[in-house]
Amino acid sequence: MVPLKSTFRTAVWTAATVILSSSLLAGCGGSQIQLTEGKINVVTSFYPLYDFTQKIGGGQVHVVNAVPSGVEPHDWTPKSKDISRINQADLFIYQGAGFEGWVDELLESKKKDAKVLVVEASAGAALLPADHAEEKKHEEKKQDEKKHDEKEHGHESGYDPHSWLSISNAKKMAENVKNGLVQVDSAHQADYEANYKQLLARLDQLDQKYKTELSKVPNKSIVVSHDSFAYLCKDYGLTQMPIMGLTADSEPTAQDMKEINDFVKKNGVKYIFFEELVSDKLAKTLAKDAKTETLVLNPLEGLTDAQTKAGDDYFSIMENNLQNLVKALQ
Repeated sequence: MVPLKSTFRTAVWTAATVILSSSLLAGCGGSQIQLTEGKINVVTSFYPLYDFTQKIGGGQVHVVNAVPSGVEPHDWTPKSKDISRINQADLFIYQGAGFEGWVDELLESKKKDAKVLVVEASAGAALLPADHAEEKKHEEKKQDEKKHDEKEHGHESGYDPHSWLSISNAKKMAENVKNGLVQVDSAHQADYEANYKQLLARLDQLDQKYKTELSKVPNKSIVVSHDSFAYLCKDYGLTQMPIMGLTADSEPTAQDMKEINDFVKKNGVKYIFFEELVSDKLAKTLAKDAKTETLVLNPLEGLTDAQTKAGDDYFSIMENNLQNLVKALQ
């Protein structure tokens, strides 16, 4: 697939108290977004941004991930207390490209005098169009049903938002994070620049390891839980067949399952990949029917509680992904 290259201006807004629609404000309850005195407070919209911000910000920043551990970000929307804390932070970093269905409404509701600086992490990344297997398999479905699904899950942007699984795009996202930190805290620019360079070096090493290991495998076809690995596949010459679409809750039809089963047999697929934050029922059903096994391939949309406690991060998860890819593609 050829990427649709487009350079986006980094979306930065200033804003204060939020007046949101009832859909965003629905529900009260507690918030895990807790700010602190004496540091730069940053709120991120999902895990990779949290990890990159921690690594670049170092001891100067207090970073909170809006989505709790163990929660699939497609299933999460902010409550009123979350919105309030976001607006009290120094910096709010979100993915963009349609990943967070609630962000546009949040930003449109902001006023010009707010404290928080907002950065779109995917701005300037080489984004792929959202025309993967999901759209091709379901093109005969009712158009109004498709439009409703896209609006509901935030993919009306027309792009595949999973750009962090391309290491070159992850580097661009890290740059946007670093620039945001410098903008809100120029006094520590040298620290942020140094940490950013260290992160880039680690990303380059990881990229080289992927290229070296995946160039050796005889097979190039994978079956995955949902359509989130197009960037990784493009970078390393793989082909993905997703069970579900761009969101992890778009159910496949019986015809879809038949096509996937045929793909498995035709391409000699030995493992069906599933992910920890989504039910593995479909993957295991397909694996049983196709007489294959299952393995984890993590799209890094979030970590489980166990992974958080174990100290896993972007790099350890990507290393595990590589090990499982090499095993599956032998």
